Amino acid sequence: MRIRAVGAALLALALSACGTGSGGGGAATTLSLVGFAVPKAANNAIQREWAKTPDGEGVSWQESYGASGDQSRAVAGGLDADYVHFSLEGDVTRLVEKGLVAPEWNAGPTKGIVSTSVVVIAVRKGNPKGIKGWDDIVKPGVGIVTPNPGSSGSARWNILAAYGHAQANGLDAEAFTTKFFENVVALPGSGRDATTAFTGGTGDVLLTYENEAILARQNGEDFDYVIPDTTLLIENPGAVLKNADPKAAKWLEFVLGKTGQTEFAKTGFRPLIEGITVEVPGANDPANPYPAPKKLQTIAADFGGWPAANKKFFGDDGLITKIQKQTGKS
Repeated sequence: MRIRAVGAALLALALSACGTGSGGGGAATTLSLVGFAVPKAANNAIQREWAKTPDGEGVSWQESYGASGDQSRAVAGGLDADYVHFSLEGDVTRLVEKGLVAPEWNAGPTKGIVSTSVVVIAVRKGNPKGIKGWDDIVKPGVGIVTPNPGSSGSARWNILAAYGHAQANGLDAEAFTTKFFENVVALPGSGRDATTAFTGGTGDVLLTYENEAILARQNGEDFDYVIPDTTLLIENPGAVLKNADPKAAKWLEFVLGKTGQTEFAKTGFRPLIEGITVEVPGANDPANPYPAPKKLQTIAADFGGWPAANKKFFGDDGLITKIQKQTGKS
């Protein structure tokens, strides 16, 4: 019995050793990443590169991806997270209000932003409807697919891009946005679900992130996309939670560095760092994947920031909320 007990103890020690991280013999680290659906491929590519560094060696990941607002509410409700990557600033500030993220989360050089893109219009192969910009998608007979702004951050970017076009070009923005919703044929829960609906045959156009269009084409989907003359800069925040493993801060540093931003660029995101040049399959011009739009609007400059935009457009009495109800597209 003593021999068996000693053997059992040795076996336990051996199993414990199997669970330690490589390199320094310390305990293995598992980081929990909670994010919106679209950047999963980019984050996974960055994780593989980080694993090659001393900070990332031996780190494993527990991940949850879905619609940005839903994911933020889940973390606020108790879902474990070390690092969050959301579509909208408000989805992080919700966690600040809950005491889960430090108020100074956006004090760095990028103001908390870890990935950027622009709103584009995906169209069927060959562009049979002749879509050149925003005015074409509100014409009769054009079916629009865009995510639901009640759950999806990408939906809010899309809708404000359309509204911003009308506003910048002297149109009645409310009337234009009403026509927009009259043409909506599907409001999926997330940006990724919207892409799936469009590639499955729903609608004539898909409002989406440029990176989502590029990634889908990299994965074999056969459609075209148009960068409108006036579009909106998409800025996605990332933050480390207060009680996160210290490795999470090292991860965020890596994400914002050259290697991390290069991996973002490869999967369709516009890098935050200047001087990153990569060929990007799936882009309209792989050698020049991220051309400057003629007019690039921002939430801060053109909509007064997200707190003001959310109140004006997406609150219970918000303009978009009312238009959705009026058009039966709530």
